[in-house]
Amino acid sequence: MKVKQISVFLENKSGRLGDVTRTLSDSGLNIRALSIADTADYGLLRLIVDDPDRATRILTDQGFTVAATEVLAIEVPDRPGGLAGIIDILSARGLNIDYMYAFVGTSGENAIVIFRTEPVDKAIEALKEGGARILTGDELHAL
Repeated sequence: MKVKQISVFLENKSGRLGDVTRTLSDSGLNIRALSIADTADYGLLRLIVDDPDRATRILTDQGFTVAATEVLAIEVPDRPGGLAGIIDILSARGLNIDYMYAFVGTSGENAIVIFRTEPVDKAIEALKEGGARILTGDELHAL
């Protein structure tokens, strides 16, 4: 149910994002989803890739600072109010969403959104009870 996301800390200077994406590409790793946030001094690149353990090793070997985090990939009905319904399930349990971003594809009639919330196990329980479908890492990588 949990998906491994890797986060790469980047100096906020020209070419660093290209260095990461080129390193992954040269290693045959596929980026499935990403999010980037920045400050004046650094950027935080969050990635869902097809082989997160291998990507972590390769990027670390190339001198990047990399951390792994567990996130959830949730099918969200692709209609008005679909995302609000998922957020309501988490809010009803007092669970806060730290961040979220969309996945590059769809699963049938649904969109896929990546959520980071703590504690993850409580979020999984709440979402299952609320009728949400949570994708596994294997399902996500196969899309």
